[in-house]
Amino acid sequence: MSPRTYSEAVADPYEAPPLSFTDGDNRTIELRAYDGSDEELEALVEMYDAFDPSDRAQGIPPGREDRIRDWLDNILGDDCLNVVAWSDDEVAGHATLVPDGDAYELAIFVHQDYQRAGIGTRLIKALLGHGRESGVEKVWLTVERWNRAAVGLYKTVGFETSDAESFELEMTIRLSEPDEAA
Repeated sequence: MSPRTYSEAVADPYEAPPLSFTDGDNRTIELRAYDGSDEELEALVEMYDAFDPSDRAQGIPPGREDRIRDWLDNILGDDCLNVVAWSDDEVAGHATLVPDGDAYELAIFVHQDYQRAGIGTRLIKALLGHGRESGVEKVWLTVERWNRAAVGLYKTVGFETSDAESFELEMTIRLSEPDEAA
């Protein structure tokens, strides 16, 4: 892939968690920054362990509990930003920003029982709001080009295609000007 490019324009502001809304299936969804508790970790492991294998993309989330735990150890670290979507005491989705050089890579997962109800859009926006508040300037992601639903979601939120040379699209967004970042 060619060097990553970012728009000069800064994305619209996004509201940071905690947030609450009613999804398209009339469920109350709470979006909260990951708190690092054992209870929250176990709820995430449970969601990922029940994740439909057909919804896995680019090898993630992993398929076995031991691999899920290893993977979560990496993306729940102190240098990462995480937002969890809750429906009562069950995890409906999870989004993370993982540092990568001068930017952050975004990954989002919504459990199949909660998809197509507007949770993904709100979860990404809350994560980007959390990122902006935490001083994140630039965010990027990759998505399989055939995944039209995901590509559409990312465009709706404000991501732009920066590289389309392979079977994956690379998309980017700028959250702040360089001198605004913490």
